[in-house]
Amino acid sequence: MYSHIVIAVDGSDEANRAARRGLAFAGEFDATVDLLHVVERKALGLTTSADEAERLRERGERILGDIEDTASERGQSVTTALREGKPAVQISEFAAERDADLLVIGRQGMSGVEKQLLGGVTEQLLHRSAIPVFVVPKDVKQTAKSTGYARILVPTDGSENADVAVPHGIEIARRYDSAVHVLNVVDLQVAGGAFDAGGLETEFIERLDERGQAAVEEVAGEVEEGVSRPVKTAVERTTSFEGAAAGIREYVEKNDIELVVMASHGRSNVGRQFLGSVTSTLLRTVEVPIVVVKRDS
Repeated sequence: MYSHIVIAVDGSDEANRAARRGLAFAGEFDATVDLLHVVERKALGLTTSADEAERLRERGERILGDIEDTASERGQSVTTALREGKPAVQISEFAAERDADLLVIGRQGMSGVEKQLLGGVTEQLLHRSAIPVFVVPKDVKQTAKSTGYARILVPTDGSENADVAVPHGIEIARRYDSAVHVLNVVDLQVAGGAFDAGGLETEFIERLDERGQAAVEEVAGEVEEGVSRPVKTAVERTTSFEGAAAGIREYVEKNDIELVVMASHGRSNVGRQFLGSVTSTLLRTVEVPIVVVKRDS
């Protein structure tokens, strides 16, 4: 599933951490790796001389060289590339040119001005990239086993859009011999509507639970055919104004989930909320890596 991986780096600690995870992931899948650094056009525009511009390019080469050395220490061969322009545009175009299967990035950074990522380069990449994006957060735990994923979570809302992530979760779980958790979150705020003052009928909530249970069982059946370990299913309710994202985040924390594999878009279990907003919130708030899969991936 992942035979060619692009890892984008900007020299930040977070990007370096993401690169190490990306290299380990590539090693597990025996994938070839391209390292990419983009010299931002805005940064070049602020330079006052050709020498300053050249120093930015040289810095990019050093950044690439450092990660290349890390790969060499792991016995991995990588290809490096330096581009100039808007980072999100250059990264997505480069990945397409190289026919990559996966793009690995840190959650914050990529732009040299240390933007808080979503709303910046990562969010733009998630919209632009047609291939799955592996997003590594700033504060992800670093342990001796940090490159393994013993517990993987695949959230589902029962939609076809959400289900595109399932084969990716299966393949990753197979490679790492991971336990797979399948979760549906019943968002009672969305179910009740913004102006619901009287609460929800018990029977209605039970129907939502049943629908969620049917969704997780369908996904679990597919996962069980592809992995050797038992699959755990759960349906959780949330009343948080953060919606399903809050329920997923709580589940991640309670169950020591080490990787989330989910779709970028999908209808919620009541057809009103889009999984894109759920994904965006999770990427801001959870401290485990997330593989985001688009329907056209």
